[in-house]
Amino acid sequence: MVTVSLCMIVKNEEEALHTCLKSVHDLVDEIIIVDTGSTDSTQEVAASFNARIYPFEWCDDFSAARNYAFDQATQEYQFWLDADDILEEQDRLAFLDWKKQATVSYDSITMDYVLSVDEQGQPLYKLKRNRIVRRDRRFRWIGFVHEFLHVTGSTFHSNMAVTHKKTRAYTDRNLHIYLQHREQGTVFSERDHYYFANELYDNGRILEAIQQYEHYLGLDQGWIEDRIAACFKLADCYAHQGQKQEQRMALLRTLNLDVPRAQFCCTFGNLFIEDEQYTQAIYWFRQATLIEPPQDVMALTNSSYFTWFPHLQLCLCYDRIGDIEKAKSHHRIAQLHHPTHPSVLYNEQYFAQLEQK
Repeated sequence: MVTVSLCMIVKNEEEALHTCLKSVHDLVDEIIIVDTGSTDSTQEVAASFNARIYPFEWCDDFSAARNYAFDQATQEYQFWLDADDILEEQDRLAFLDWKKQATVSYDSITMDYVLSVDEQGQPLYKLKRNRIVRRDRRFRWIGFVHEFLHVTGSTFHSNMAVTHKKTRAYTDRNLHIYLQHREQGTVFSERDHYYFANELYDNGRILEAIQQYEHYLGLDQGWIEDRIAACFKLADCYAHQGQKQEQRMALLRTLNLDVPRAQFCCTFGNLFIEDEQYTQAIYWFRQATLIEPPQDVMALTNSSYFTWFPHLQLCLCYDRIGDIEKAKSHHRIAQLHHPTHPSVLYNEQYFAQLEQK
């Protein structure tokens, strides 16, 4: 049995925080809440779960706040969450099992971070994050925004998951922090350059995002998964601008970094569908069905590219070239993975009508 401190930073999260703490309060041995300036009843909600509450003067630095929260912990392990995260019931049970059986042997324990789910509640986008770390290792957070926990030593990759339940509308807060730091002459890390580009993209500043992604990729540094993701996002930017050739070239840059990913094959296949070149599209979607997820367990994955989506597109392509039997075959596979998707439901009705003729 090990002991665990839950460490969180919050601001004006009264509704989300109640849902979060309700899902984890009985799993941990203490709750540390660092409040960065709430004006609602966030602190009252935290107090109702017997949390220890610490005010923190906000300084546009997420790592500073998270490190302060970690500094208040007293238990063997530190476990961090955001206010809009929860543990689903199966993960609550898994957490309890881990806690009962664990010893202070691993320096870090990763958990899946489920960013979105399908209609059946199955994960679509997910990645692993270092969620639970030994307090005596004094690991620190790095980065003023889009911060990360820098860990070393032994790591256990668990099957437990944290599920993101975002309720707030997207804001430009992080973008303004980056812009302020740029104006102040802050030296950006390669990771900062990547996430700054993402913020520009997410806020609709597409031309600036293109410049920033190009700059980041030109550094030829950083985590390979970030660099591959930057190529895909750069391709999206060029698509938004109607620059199809540049979009293709951005996608092809992923091949300089690793073997083809299923996402590359599907995205490239879609370009051929747009040009009504269905035979070429079939080639790429068939390749997608043969590709395994990335080997790096920490990488962001979208299960759609490895399951139903390439078969959905193969169904379309084979129908367009008149091979109805192959179209039906791939429809059945897509249906097996995602029976409630609107396109799958449409195709089911479409094939039923064909059989009646």
